[in-house]
Amino acid sequence: MSNKSQPGTSADHASDRATAPPPAHRQPNGQFMPFLPGSIVCMAAGLLAWALAKNLMPAVSPLLIAVLLGALWRNALPIPGFLSPGIIFSSKKLLRSGIVLLGLQLSLSSILELGPGVLLVVVLSVVVTFTATLWLGKLLDISLPQRLLIASGFSICGAAAVAATENATKAKEEEVATAIGLVVLFGTLMIPAVPFFGGLLGLPEKSLGLWIGASTHEVAQVVAAGGAVGSAALAVAVTVKLARVLMLAPIMASIVLYRRRSEPRSGGKLPPVVPLFILGFVAAMLLRTSDALPSNVLGLAQVLQTLLLSAAMFALGLGVHLRGLLRVGGRPVLLGLLSTLVILVISLTGTLIFPPA
Repeated sequence: MSNKSQPGTSADHASDRATAPPPAHRQPNGQFMPFLPGSIVCMAAGLLAWALAKNLMPAVSPLLIAVLLGALWRNALPIPGFLSPGIIFSSKKLLRSGIVLLGLQLSLSSILELGPGVLLVVVLSVVVTFTATLWLGKLLDISLPQRLLIASGFSICGAAAVAATENATKAKEEEVATAIGLVVLFGTLMIPAVPFFGGLLGLPEKSLGLWIGASTHEVAQVVAAGGAVGSAALAVAVTVKLARVLMLAPIMASIVLYRRRSEPRSGGKLPPVVPLFILGFVAAMLLRTSDALPSNVLGLAQVLQTLLLSAAMFALGLGVHLRGLLRVGGRPVLLGLLSTLVILVISLTGTLIFPPA
């Protein structure tokens, strides 16, 4: 399956250049100038998505809004070729910087306070869902990169995990777009569904918060679902979700180790076992745990992290071509449904066995 939908268009030139650095990489002077126009556009779009989420759509993640804005442009208007280097830069470098700052939201002490039972629920939800999604995807004859993207997005932290996994795989542009689209679809459906079914099951508020945090895909979706239940549910849900985000580091390392074993003689450059941005993510998490940073700095870092990830998601949204997605067929959608059901069942079972205190 090709990842180029209309040969000769400026948008396709962006895909072509993704595999070969532009000449500016090799120029001693003005080497950053080609990246500025596209990067500025992506950052402006990220800021717009953040403002829309904050003021008009508080229940929707700015990352998802940014993806939709990018997809709307991609399918409605041509993309000027001079923006291509900056778009590529945003989808990779800005993404990794945002993931590093994401670590500042994680405090090991608050996660450990959840207790061993809840932590076991988190680990099993991520590992079982990730493994089952890979297995089910293989049965459905879906490519390995597509399976890895869906598995990481649905088991860890949604669109950010999909984009991080793209850097560790040989995924095509349309495979990344498909995985992000599925995260948007199923994660949004879970916002009303998990609280509704939790109410039918008579789960206490904190237990329902655990189920929401251990199953729902995006952090913002967790906030929306948990907030609809109550403050106690929201506090548990967000902490549990951030504990799932912590699993990004070992999962990415496992994917890279698999590639290094399966492609030992490929001749291509393989990524390091632990990518540099994942090390930065862990370092930021340890810095947050040390309580060395004042609250105003953490607040500023959270805003910057959201803007960087939103800019990166807008850049990825510019690769979402509807005709390309239609060619994908129904199997990835079925895999997304099955993966969602797996994490719902595993996390609910764990919640019933290890209810939070």
